[in-house]
Formats: sequence, C-alpha cells, structure tokens
Amino acid sequence: MGSMKNQRGTILAALVLVLVLVVSCSGKASREVPGRVPGTGEEQAGEFPATGGADRGGGEKGVTIGFSIATDTFIIERWNKDMKVFSAAAQELGAAVIVQLSAGGSREQIAQINYLVNQHIDILVVIAHDTEVLAGAVKQVRDAGIPVIAYDRLIMGTPLDAYISFDSREVGRIFGSALLKAVPRGNYLVVNGSVNDSNSYEINTGLHEMIDPAISRGEISLVREIWLEEWSFDEALDKIGVVFEETLDADAAFRIDAISCGNDQIASAAVQLLAERRLAGKVAVVGQDAELISCQHIIEGLQLMTVYKPIGRLAVRAARLAMAIAEKRTLSPDLLSDNRSGVSIPSYIEKPIAVYKENMEVVIRDGFHTYEDIYRTVLDISGP
Repeated sequence: MGSMKNQRGTILAALVLVLVLVVSCSGKASREVPGRVPGTGEEQAGEFPATGGADRGGGEKGVTIGFSIATDTFIIERWNKDMKVFSAAAQELGAAVIVQLSAGGSREQIAQINYLVNQHIDILVVIAHDTEVLAGAVKQVRDAGIPVIAYDRLIMGTPLDAYISFDSREVGRIFGSALLKAVPRGNYLVVNGSVNDSNSYEINTGLHEMIDPAISRGEISLVREIWLEEWSFDEALDKIGVVFEETLDADAAFRIDAISCGNDQIASAAVQLLAERRLAGKVAVVGQDAELISCQHIIEGLQLMTVYKPIGRLAVRAARLAMAIAEKRTLSPDLLSDNRSGVSIPSYIEKPIAVYKENMEVVIRDGFHTYEDIYRTVLDISGP
C-alpha cells in the first residue's frame, strides 16, 4: 500500500501510451493530436473560427469530436478506460477523435478547449476539472455553433446540449446503505471528493439521505466531515491522517467504525492509514470506481464495498450521443437536469452497482478487471 505514488506514475505512463495508440490506429493521425498544446492558459477561450468535419474522401465531411479530459491530480485508472472505449466507439461510427489531456487544472483545460475548437471540431465532449469555472469557456464554444456534452460531471451555470453520467446521488445512497448495514451503530467519518466537482455534492446528498435519520436517532455519531480540493490520494492521506492523529492516536479508547470515501483513491488512503495503526479490516470503508487496488482490498477484507460504474456502457453511449447531436439527430433523454443556467439539460444517466466480496464477478464478467488481477494477492497467482 505504500507504493501508491509509483502506481499512479505507472498509470500516467499508460495513459500517455493509450493516447498515442488512439492516434496511430485510427488512420487519421493528422486530426488526432494527443498531449498538451502550447497555450497561454488564459481563462478566456478566445475567438473561434467556423467549424467543419474531417474529410471522408470525395469531398464528404465526417464528424470530428473534440474530447477534453482534465486530470490534474486525480490521474486514476478509470479515465484511461473512458478514453479507450469512447475513442474506439466513435471511430467505429466513422468519427475522428481529437483527445486533449489537461494536467494543469482549469486554466490549461480552457486553453486546450480553445485548441480543440481551432481544429474545426463538430462537437466538444468535456470532463471538467472545475464544473463552475468552465462555464465561460463552454458558453463561447456554443456561441461559436459547436454543441457541448458534459461527460461525467455536470458543468454549472451555462446551457449545454447534453449531460451524460452515472447517478451520483445514488452512489451516495449506496455508500450509506452499505455502511448502515455493516455498522448500524458507531462513529462515522465522511471524506468527500473534490469541492470543484458537482458530483461530490450529489454523492454527499445521497449519503446524508441515508445516514441522517440514524444520526438524529443517536445511533450514529458523525466524527468529522472532510472536503478535498482535488480527487487526490495524497491530499486524502494528509487530511485523514490529521483526523486520525486527533482521534485514534490521541485517545486509544476512541474508535472510528466506518469511513465513507468519495472514491477509491480516497478509500486507499484510508486503508493505508488504518493499516499503519493495525486497524485495516476492523473499520468499514466504502468508495467508488472499482479501482483494481480497491477490488483487491475488498477480497482481502480491508475495504467493505466499492461502487462499480459500467464505464464501457457509458462511454459507448456517449460516443453515440455525440454523433447524434453532431448530425442533428434527436435521442430522448432519461431526464432533465438543472445546472443553474435557466435551461433544463437533456441528461443520459446510467445506474451504478454496489460491489462486495460476494459479487465481485460483476466487474470480472464485464472485463473491467481480470480474475487473476483481482485475486492475485490472496491466491498468489503469478504471470503477466
């Protein structure tokens, strides 16, 4: 567990490799430019030219999709999967995909959105670093006649053409249900995700829908509620560590019985800190994203549950949605969302799944992880 930094470095290297592969196998390398681009990082997106699609030959123009992914400090394995599946699905539908991976926060993401628009994209798909700050840049993109889809995170304060994600409030309800079943009475610590991500607030709302009645009845004591600036293992390690120092380390009689973690990176930080105090497996820990290390922790009895979100289904649906909007076809939304823009946003929402030790086959069956990888630590499985 002490090798999380090395693991994240490996994931970043793999992420860059995936971007290169997406470009090289598409046959449209001149339209698909991965990595960072030169830019000022100014918070205004600039003036955008008229757009046009990739040339399919014979003068026919195809659809070019710009995909802006902001990772900053939350370089986690799930975005690797989103990129691969989305790009493959879009290319199979005949689109060119230009992926831009922003590793410098909102300012760099805005500069890279500017770059994408100047590549004459027909539609922009955005995983926002900050769901509030990006509103101005998104407005300029749409004012230039380019539709925008918010992927995974609902961008606030400006109209959008579509939003596609998982039901984040349901994720919070799943957290609460799992913890209440495992620890109906006891001391709870809540570690929320990034304050820059609207999903964090939805998850928190769903969690409190479940646990607040038990708190009111005096069955649960909420020891502390933490918010992180980013979806960051290191930040979670620091902030959870402070709570442990003020509670567990200060008074051996004090107990934390359950920890709700905004995602699996945060859960891994909690498990590491618990292990250092010989408490791993004695405290119920939940997270989301079904990261490999968390699936392993669940099998080992160190984490209670993770929320699995079928990314393949979401990414394929997002590719089809992008093509439909770019080609001015209508797809009926699952619901309409309020993003404080004064306009209801057509939303396409997938359902998350609670994964415990007993139903781990869900992620294996979907090909999300292999049996060998998940069970390697308990079965001493060797091989590639």
